Amino acid sequence: MDADIEEIREKYLNLNFDEKQFTIDPETTIQYAKLCGETADRFLDADHEEFQAPPAFIACLSGSRMLPKGFPRFGIGMDAGKGVECLQPVRPGSTVTGKTHLHDIYTKTGRSGRMIFVVTRIEFYDSAGNHLVNSDSRMVMRERN
Repeated sequence: MDADIEEIREKYLNLNFDEKQFTIDPETTIQYAKLCGETADRFLDADHEEFQAPPAFIACLSGSRMLPKGFPRFGIGMDAGKGVECLQPVRPGSTVTGKTHLHDIYTKTGRSGRMIFVVTRIEFYDSAGNHLVNSDSRMVMRERN
């Protein structure tokens, strides 16, 4: 099923296909910070003037959909990693909006054949519309022949 990746990229990249709101619970972010071994007060003390969620916390938030409707299935998808890009602090107690799109689609060839990588990005915004964080999830699928 040698899919034309360029055609798929043109059809699906950078089009928002999901939007979801998240309330950032202070106790949850504090517990997350403790479990990660965080020691900085700005992540552990809700009364700290710079209180914020740990940067990696945002990676545990996911939208309602991983892929847009109609996206082709190449095989079973497996997790290929996560990445977080912090632009501004995420403040516990606030509500943020996540907007999801496909950020990249690319291939690599391995011993078992062509593998297709899909990078789904959720961009998080505060209530004023400020872009706070990008959270990328990579999925790899071995193309079926």
